[in-house]
Formats: sequence, structure tokens, C-alpha cells
Amino acid sequence: MPELRKDPVVGRWVIIATERARRPSDFGAAPVRTKGGPCAFCPGNEGKTPPEILALRPSDAPPNSPGWSLRVVPNKFPALRIEGEIEPQGEGLYDRMNGIGAHEVIIETPDHGATLASLPEEAVTEVFWAYRERIVDLRKDPRFDYVLIFKNHGEAAGASLEHPHSQLIATPIVPIMVEEELEGAQGYFRMKKRCVWCDIVRQERQNQSRVILESGGFVALAPFAPRFPFETWILPAAHRAAYEEIERDEAQSLAGIVGDLLRRMNQTLKDPPFNFMLHTAPLRTPHLDHYHWHLEIIPKLIKVAGFEWGSGFFINPTPPEDAARYFRGEAS
Repeated sequence: MPELRKDPVVGRWVIIATERARRPSDFGAAPVRTKGGPCAFCPGNEGKTPPEILALRPSDAPPNSPGWSLRVVPNKFPALRIEGEIEPQGEGLYDRMNGIGAHEVIIETPDHGATLASLPEEAVTEVFWAYRERIVDLRKDPRFDYVLIFKNHGEAAGASLEHPHSQLIATPIVPIMVEEELEGAQGYFRMKKRCVWCDIVRQERQNQSRVILESGGFVALAPFAPRFPFETWILPAAHRAAYEEIERDEAQSLAGIVGDLLRRMNQTLKDPPFNFMLHTAPLRTPHLDHYHWHLEIIPKLIKVAGFEWGSGFFINPTPPEDAARYFRGEAS
């Protein structure tokens, strides 16, 4: 029988359509295939991007030249622009402000055909450490309230370029989806004097049915009320509100569990397109007792249709317990 399940953080209900349960082989998502370089992000084409903000390269190599292992550059076609002031204003009951923000691209490797699943752990560590470095720098700008880091892998997931990259957008407001998490978590803390995310981690580690793997102080799990099939969360096992407080050894552990999870996902779902989003505390509020940073990884396997858009419900044909078993290699 189908189930309605409620997310304990934001209160969102989802439908787990057990009567139409689907195995990994039932999804028709086209695997991501790279065509090979060169492209604007490949070595030798540094002049085709805006000047770099951050780069890892030998100390004797000049900026914006080959020889790098990671680059961060402004997005050439930014969603928000860094120049100017916010200037909020009202128009009757409506509000508006200038589209001020920062939009950056993290070019994860010079290897056009690599992925976070295939890169060495140290290279992936540098990617996650670059996220931390950019958040620390951007929080100095008083115009910004939030930095969202995300990755679109594959054309079906919204990637316009094949070369391995992720993005960040700094905004002058906290995104509504993060605001819902903050409000839900605060309400839970007000009632129980505990962090809901810590309770989730604690209960899932005891139950184990939705835990995919644990490593280096991190837990990868299929959430109780997932919106999408094979949706996965990665959380630090200890309470951490702000991602930018991560230590170097923690970044390496995170790189290890992300690489492991993506390899499992590729094996189970045949290299699917996916999105991931890093949700963290708003800038300059790092010590929240009720919030817990986390990474959400969502394979692009189904389309959102009229019922979902009209109701706010999501229909998921794969129970999270099944998804966890597939990722653990316990089902075929």
C-alpha cells in the first residue's frame, strides 16, 4: 500500500508509491557521457574565462596560466552581479532589490573527462576545501546573507558544460528552502531542546535500514521522506551548523565518503545525471544549536509533473529503505 511520509524538519509530506515500486534498472535516465575537450575550462584556455579568484598551481606559475589543479573564476554569465548596492524598495505590497550577489565557478580539475567519482581523494579534498575558502571570503561582504554551493552533473541535470565543475551563488537573502529548514529545525529545538538533524543521525545510525555508509565522522543515508528516488543526504555525525568551520582532515573525510557514494550511485544507476546542493547556516551565524549543515545528492531519474507542482507533494516510486539496500550492494 502507498505511504504518506512526513519530513521531520520542514514538515513536507511525500508519497512513497510502493505499489509502483521501481528498481534501478527501471529508470530510463541516459548516462552522462563526456565528449572530450578542449573547452573553455580546459588548460590552455584560461583566457576564455574571467580572471581567476582562487587557484592551486605551483608557486612559480603566473595566474591565469596552465599548470593548475583547481581554479575558481567568476561565472561569465552570472545570475547575480557583484557590482552595486542592494537598494531594497517597496512598490505597494511588492518588494524588490537590485540583483546583487556573487556567482562563481569551481573548476574541479584540469582533466576534462574526470568526475568526482574518479578523481583521487586528495583532488576531491581540494574541491571541498575550496568551497570552504570561498565561503570564508564571501562572508566578509556585508551585502551577502547566504552562499549556496551546488553541482549540476550532466545535461539532464542542468549542466551547460561537460568539464567537471560546481558553482556557488552568494545572495543578499536566505533562500526559501533553507529558510524552511531553519524554521522547522528551530521549532523542533524549541519543543525538545535538541537538534532535529542530530536526532535524525542518531536514530538512523541505530536503525541502520536507511544508512548507506559511514566513514570518517560522516553518515550517508537515504532520508525517511525523500522527494526523489535514491535521494541521499551526507551529514557530519557530530553537530556542525556552518560548513566553513570544517577542518582540513574533515574535508578529506568528506571527500572520501562523497567519492564512495558517487561510485556506488554510478554502479547502481549506470552513471546518472545528478544535482547536489550544500545547505549550511546563513553567513555570520555559525553557532546555531538547531541547524546542521548537510549535502543533498539527487540523481535525475524522474520528471516533476503537474501534481507535484500543484500540490507540493512529491511522488517517489522507490522506498528509501530499498534505495539504501541497492547502494549498499545488498539487492540486485
